[in-house]
Amino acid sequence: MNSQRPMSRRGVLAAGAASAVALSMTPVSPARADAAETEEAARKLMGKFAAKEGRVHLKIKDTAESGAFEPIGVVVDSPMTPADHVKAIHVLAEGNPYPVVASWYLTPRSGRAEVNFRMRLAKTQFLRAYAVTSDGAVWMDRQEIKVTIGGCGG
Repeated sequence: MNSQRPMSRRGVLAAGAASAVALSMTPVSPARADAAETEEAARKLMGKFAAKEGRVHLKIKDTAESGAFEPIGVVVDSPMTPADHVKAIHVLAEGNPYPVVASWYLTPRSGRAEVNFRMRLAKTQFLRAYAVTSDGAVWMDRQEIKVTIGGCGG
């Protein structure tokens, strides 16, 4: 004989609610890309390349007081003529769960090779900006951004 009473509908609902609360309180931190994963993502975007330093300039503060909504700019030295222009600008972050932040595709009619945007920074990390020119060259700049305690976790 079974001496246990079956659980009431109210008991099942209460147990389910308690489980949902317990799961929602468990912190889940997404995996963050490292330098090797970021390099692999860059190769998927641009193929095999050897990036040169120069021509690309990241415009961002060295220290982010709040990583919630940081302004970032990328400027590429280019005449933007049909013979010599920037075809694409890619921004990647080594500390993001998915390292590709954004890509912009340009033509000589874009006028200048410059983009400005805002980005969330969850912790101190390196940001990379790549520019692909019409002759197939890849230029880059890389900068570490420190997120203070007032940000999303430093």
